[in-house]
Amino acid sequence: MPAKTSKRKKFKDTMRPEYYMTGGVRGKYAARFPQDMVMVTLAPDVAAAFPDADAVNDALHVLLKAAIKVAPAA
Repeated sequence: MPAKTSKRKKFKDTMRPEYYMTGGVRGKYAARFPQDMVMVTLAPDVAAAFPDADAVNDALHVLLKAAIKVAPAA
């Protein structure tokens, strides 16, 4: 059985200087968002169709009402 080598390979740091987070604060901006908020990413063409969050919510409410009428919950 070969003996384990105690030499460790040197770690080559390839991180760019602008990515170092020295002095960063975890969760600094987390309090800005309500606990019940869900954030999603829209496809660019979908996002272009809606000017703001209210328009997206209105469209989703209409879709939800239509879905409930077509297939009521069992």
